[in-house]
Amino acid sequence: MDAGAEGTIAGLTYRDAGVDLDAAAAAKVRIMELAKSTLGTSVLSAQGGFGGVIDPGANSNTLLVSSTDSVGTKLRIAQAMGRHNTIGIDIVNHCINDILPAGAVPLFFLDYIGLSNFDETLLAEILEGLSAACTDAGCALLGGETATLPGIYHGDDYDLVGFIVGTVQRDRLIKPENTKSGDVLIGLPSSGLHTNGYSLVRKVFGVDEDSSALQDLLPGTEIKLGDALLVPHRSYLPWLKDNSGAVRREVKGLGHNTGGGIFKNVPRVIAKGLAAEIDLRSWETPPLFQHIQRSGGIDDLEMFRVFNMGLGMVIVTSEKDADRLLNSIEGSWLVGRLVEQTGDERVIAKGL
Repeated sequence: MDAGAEGTIAGLTYRDAGVDLDAAAAAKVRIMELAKSTLGTSVLSAQGGFGGVIDPGANSNTLLVSSTDSVGTKLRIAQAMGRHNTIGIDIVNHCINDILPAGAVPLFFLDYIGLSNFDETLLAEILEGLSAACTDAGCALLGGETATLPGIYHGDDYDLVGFIVGTVQRDRLIKPENTKSGDVLIGLPSSGLHTNGYSLVRKVFGVDEDSSALQDLLPGTEIKLGDALLVPHRSYLPWLKDNSGAVRREVKGLGHNTGGGIFKNVPRVIAKGLAAEIDLRSWETPPLFQHIQRSGGIDDLEMFRVFNMGLGMVIVTSEKDADRLLNSIEGSWLVGRLVEQTGDERVIAKGL
């Protein structure tokens, strides 16, 4: 990493861009406390994981897993580039990746689109991406809501939110408590920023005031910065399912590396008392992240707290199954292993 290049804005952080990760974490603790009283015996896993797990009944061998999220301010980049046909892919794939950590595959998807005025062309572009991603995943685009709310949204503003439900067989539910010291961590590459960190990106390049930087070529490539920022969020379903369509049995845990980076997301899928030892030198940071860091003078720790840095998903597997996964999943690599936790840190980042 090479933060703090001469002539850049010194030491930009996500908080400077209006996103306080620490405050958000504290708020989520309060939300979890308030929601706890609503959870009945059918809830097997609620807040804290990536998706909520519901047991529909003792006689059912099928569990339901749900999740919801938004595209976030990546929408601002889509607006500046005048291209909205990939934003739907982003939210579908993000939601799919959030139910995969329970071992679930998608069943159906719902969308919410809020905008200031009805725009048939815009909606058609968004739905193009939604339907393409759902088709690729074998997931029904069951319905949703389009809300025209002038006064809440202004000008070209719109929001896109997704809600997904998937299924997993009871005996294939992936649980953090099944992980142990010595388990191996395998990385899967991201396709770009996915759907996190765009508020900081907009601050770094001054996109809201002048979007011309999006037309500049990403250094060392023939790709415009705006095009690189709009590359869709990758779905890891094709990478992780077996011939039956279920998540592979070798998978003991999956950390979807979204907001908060490895420090927030990997601990969510490992047992208490364990820490993830991750070698940040085991992969090369892609040019897009390097360019963002140099341009904003962002330090290494902040980069890894905000962005996926090229590591989109972390697989936890046993030592005996590691080689099988590494040999059969193209593009995967060894990033570390689980160890006994000896201090407060649940992620031990080597090379930071």
